Amino acid sequence: MDYIHSNPTYTVAVTAETTTHGVDFPDVNIEVKELIVSKNDTSDNGTIRAPLLSWNEAHHSMVDSMETVTISWENVNVHVKPKNRACCRGPDPNVVPKHVLRNVYGMVRPGSLVAIIGASGSGKTTLLNTLTSRVNSETLSASGDIKINGIDVGTGIRNISAYVQQDDMFISTMTVKEHLTFRAMLRMDREVNKKRRLQRVDEVIQELGLKKCENNIIGDPGRLKGISGGEMRRLSFASEVLTNPPLLFCDEPTSGLDSFMAENIVQLLKNMADKGKTVLCTIHQPSSEVFALFHDVLVMAEGRVAYMGDTDGALQFYKQTGYPCPTNYNPADFYIMTMAVIPGKEPECKQKIETICDKFEETDRCKSIKNEIKSTAENPKKTGIIYEEAFSNTSRYEAPWYQQFVAVFARSTKTVIREPMVMRVRAAQTIVLALMLSLIYLQLDLDQPGVMNVNGVLFLVLTNVTFSSVFGVLNSFPLETPIFLREYGIGLYRVDVYFMSKCLAELPSFIFIPIVFCAITYWMIGLYATFEAFLVFTAILTLVSNIAVSFGYIVSTAANSVTTALAIAPPLMIPLLMFGGFFLNSDSVPPYFIWLEYLSWFKYANELIAVNQWSNIDSIECEVNGTIPCLYRNGEAVLKYLNFEADNRWLDWGLLFAMLIVYRFIAFLILFIKARKSKN
Repeated sequence: MDYIHSNPTYTVAVTAETTTHGVDFPDVNIEVKELIVSKNDTSDNGTIRAPLLSWNEAHHSMVDSMETVTISWENVNVHVKPKNRACCRGPDPNVVPKHVLRNVYGMVRPGSLVAIIGASGSGKTTLLNTLTSRVNSETLSASGDIKINGIDVGTGIRNISAYVQQDDMFISTMTVKEHLTFRAMLRMDREVNKKRRLQRVDEVIQELGLKKCENNIIGDPGRLKGISGGEMRRLSFASEVLTNPPLLFCDEPTSGLDSFMAENIVQLLKNMADKGKTVLCTIHQPSSEVFALFHDVLVMAEGRVAYMGDTDGALQFYKQTGYPCPTNYNPADFYIMTMAVIPGKEPECKQKIETICDKFEETDRCKSIKNEIKSTAENPKKTGIIYEEAFSNTSRYEAPWYQQFVAVFARSTKTVIREPMVMRVRAAQTIVLALMLSLIYLQLDLDQPGVMNVNGVLFLVLTNVTFSSVFGVLNSFPLETPIFLREYGIGLYRVDVYFMSKCLAELPSFIFIPIVFCAITYWMIGLYATFEAFLVFTAILTLVSNIAVSFGYIVSTAANSVTTALAIAPPLMIPLLMFGGFFLNSDSVPPYFIWLEYLSWFKYANELIAVNQWSNIDSIECEVNGTIPCLYRNGEAVLKYLNFEADNRWLDWGLLFAMLIVYRFIAFLILFIKARKSKN
């Protein structure tokens, strides 16, 4: 930057371009008075051109003009809610709730990278979840004063922060750039145009070192080969920093990474903090090189604060307390080991932890933190973009409904097409089963024994289409539900958008596959040979296939895993199969099970395909003096024996369409309830 000297006391205007929340803010002007410049900064022509401030000072001045975040918290307590007793009697009053966090306090200013460390069970992740308003209200109760720039924003903290969770969750068949573009389209401010969104995606890819793998699929370890673990971790950060949030939380960002990649990730966090962000992260067993990158450290033990401040001060505090860190020993390991509860020595370890925590509360450093928290609360900043976003009453979704639908539908379609086990395996399975079934029932004779064969193959075809469709979607939701719940929780898209996109993306396969199956089996088996009858037969089985998909969606959305879905689907389907009119005549259904018959699409579909096959057959071969009795002289006799009525065809069509809609609505309702519970 050039600054022209004309007077010992003068005004300088600095112009720069910056970006916040994914939006450009050009011409940020900083007015500086009484600039003092030495003679050494004079150029040959007598004009002084000198840096106004050091890089760090200039940077922080720029940051202040853009708005930053100071987060503070005090008296934070979290208890585990006791479980209810049997017979709806509520929790046992004699059970003392476990105290997970005990009067936790702290403060982090802009430009700081803070490490929250401690032994397992010390309360690190619980603190992070509490600060971000992500505590599970069903199992935990939380209280305390958590403030942004001195203001209690409540759940509004989610609007101005990003949370990189410990588990990396992505749609495995998407590429890195496609995933980031999807996030940019749905999460960036509505005012940002598409060109700027795509430009921001390229910027983030470049900044986080993802350029070489931007066109590679993300993959799924152990199932689908994709990008490396380090690249996947960086992609998690890229997903969250697209909107350039001023506040960033990270839960164990180095878990599962080698030492080099762990240092790379923490250096990335430090770079973000150096740009003015407020960054807090829990970290598990960092190396000494990684630990040295942090500006401050918060040591947790048994749900209490054992120390908070700069890393050098931590060594001095523990030394004064009587626990000096050995020479050439990793300080992070020392803090964790010192504050750990060793099995078999619980009373001594807990007493030591309480002593250290109590001594820290008596230090000037602790008193200074609490005074700063109080001072910030007494002088809150109630203006600016951050304040407006935190208390925004507008929709929690940045993108409008149609934009959400376009983005989610495009992603769902790519997933269906690229999933290696979906189209190819399902198509191959359909062709093989169709050929096998057709060869077994090849060109059936229309005689007395043939009636049983035709009825059997009709119901077998119906059963095959149903089971293949149900089992084809049992993994649709359990595999993606964790990703959906996370994306729904941060307001990427609505539940109805996701559900409709999934249904429409998978619809073509459940239309195409039944048509292929019918085209092979109908003519090879030798059913009623008219094109009109073939079209009706195909339409019935296509509708049945989609009803079965709807039923599969109910099981899929209700189950928490694919294993559970596979376990509960057959027992639910067998009763519906039994009341389909083949194994049990409709007149023989017990009255107390009549409701199951009405819920079975097998009953209505079986009646339709039987009517389609037999209603136009006027005669069936019958040997008068033969050994085989003449049971059926025409198709009408067959329908009468099965207790089917041709007049019911329109009722059957209507009920099948109603089932298609009702079953799918039930599946949507289950998914909606799950989403709402996870959000709360």
